[in-house]
Parts: sequence; structure tokens; C-alpha cells
Amino acid sequence: MMGGMEGFGFGGGMGFGGLGMLLFWALVIAGIVMLARWLFAGSSAGIAALGRGKTALEILGERYARGEIGKEEFEQRKRDLRASRAASTH
Repeated sequence: MMGGMEGFGFGGGMGFGGLGMLLFWALVIAGIVMLARWLFAGSSAGIAALGRGKTALEILGERYARGEIGKEEFEQRKRDLRASRAASTH
């Protein structure tokens, strides 16, 4: 009578023994590598993309530079951002 994991490549049962174990670990490692590639595929910088993003002030400056907002709106929003940042740190 066959018991345990024999017959699934982990014991002697079917004659695969060590080959079954090697295949098992190869599949586990390949799965981990594929998962890591999938997780980082969305970013061109890979792991570096996990760093900090742009600040609100940087985005505001870019919008002003592109002409999406005028000088008055830029200055007002910049004051608002600095005031809210100062309030959150105290």
C-alpha cells in the first residue's frame, strides 16, 4: 500500500525520486521569478520606482510651467500648500 507523498515524485513510488523533488523546486523558483517580474513590469525603473513620488509643490510647478494655471492661481495654491504643510507638522 502506498502512503504519504510517494507516487508524486517525492518518494520512490514511481521511480522519479530526486528528479521529482528537483522539478518541484524548479517550478517554485520559476513562479517566484515570474511573480517578481510581473510586479515590477509596470514601471520602467523597476525597483527604483518604489522610491518617493513627486510632491504636490512639484506637480503644481509643472502645471504652471505647462500653462495650465496662471501666475495668480499658482501663487495662491503654493501658499495654501505651504500653510497646510506647516499646520500638519505642528
